[in-house]
Amino acid sequence: MDASDTRGRLVRTALQLFWEKGYASTSVADVLQRAQVNSGSLYHFFPGKQDLLLAVLDEYHAGIYPMLLEPAWLGVDDPIERVFALLARYRAALVDSECFYACPIGSLALELHEPDLAVRERLAKNFTAWVQAIHACLVEASSRLPARLDRLELAHFVLTTMEGGVMQARTYREIETFDGAVRQLRRYFDYLMGARGGKRPRARKTNGKPTRRRRP
Repeated sequence: MDASDTRGRLVRTALQLFWEKGYASTSVADVLQRAQVNSGSLYHFFPGKQDLLLAVLDEYHAGIYPMLLEPAWLGVDDPIERVFALLARYRAALVDSECFYACPIGSLALELHEPDLAVRERLAKNFTAWVQAIHACLVEASSRLPARLDRLELAHFVLTTMEGGVMQARTYREIETFDGAVRQLRRYFDYLMGARGGKRPRARKTNGKPTRRRRP
């Protein structure tokens, strides 16, 4: 086994263990045992456990498109439907795991309460790449959404829906909470696409006080 194979095995093993057990609960010995690599090889590439974590976060980032987005979007041409196809991929992971699945980056972000700058920057980089992919879909669907809509904020909101839905499904051990979150997001998109340029309902007066006309 050459050096690149050894390094790759260590990173992939740590990635799996951090996802299964959490960063704090995974020891260097756990990684060595699962990867079947000696300590000298590990410390040759990674002076400490945090260096291994940084490599894992880089691996996640590199895999966002080929491992997550590309499979989710295969055969899906509509940019709005690509948003929901990505969420459906997380749903499938929850169903397959009986709601034990957790987003790896979200889990690490929650576990590491005060991460060092290098770790925090890589966590943010992963979230940013995810958001940018959704943002690109929203920009592509630009003519179907209100002109004044902040598409980047909406992309962040989609991420919030996914992370919150996954967390609640894991907590309740049921898929209904995830489905409910996505269903509400879908209704919001339907509302936006029906808003015809994002015009707000005209204000009307009742008893001398301005009110908003409710949409049916």
